Amino acid sequence: MLTDTTHPGTMSSLRCVIIVDQGLPVGRCANAAAVIALTIGQRHPYLVGEPLQDASGFDHPGLIPIGITILAAPQAELTAIRQKGFEAGCDVIDFPVEGQETTDYQAFRSAVAVIEPAQQRYSGVALVGAKKSVRKIVGHLPLLK
Repeated sequence: MLTDTTHPGTMSSLRCVIIVDQGLPVGRCANAAAVIALTIGQRHPYLVGEPLQDASGFDHPGLIPIGITILAAPQAELTAIRQKGFEAGCDVIDFPVEGQETTDYQAFRSAVAVIEPAQQRYSGVALVGAKKSVRKIVGHLPLLK
């Protein structure tokens, strides 16, 4: 995990990516990316930019100025991407597949609790970290289509 998420340095040196299982239907891909993005915002509130003001003076909520790239990978590759993210010092946010098998959060927690880490499968994984490190891990992956 990033050691200091309150003072991340320059935003231009950070990269934020979400990688989803390319085998999921489009709705589940969108769900995985949305769930992960919400957690990114909670863990890294400094990534939310200043409010946007339109010509009428109405303030729209701030968005992420560095963007979030959504990439696709085979599910089997997500575990390795996750591990490489940890090794590179990135903050890693993962979404176990069990999260899309129930709408009951306690059931989700219980299901994950009995799975050994080596057996865990993911619908998606996010990396927040240094551009160079993140690019090295995911640079070969295509955008989600």
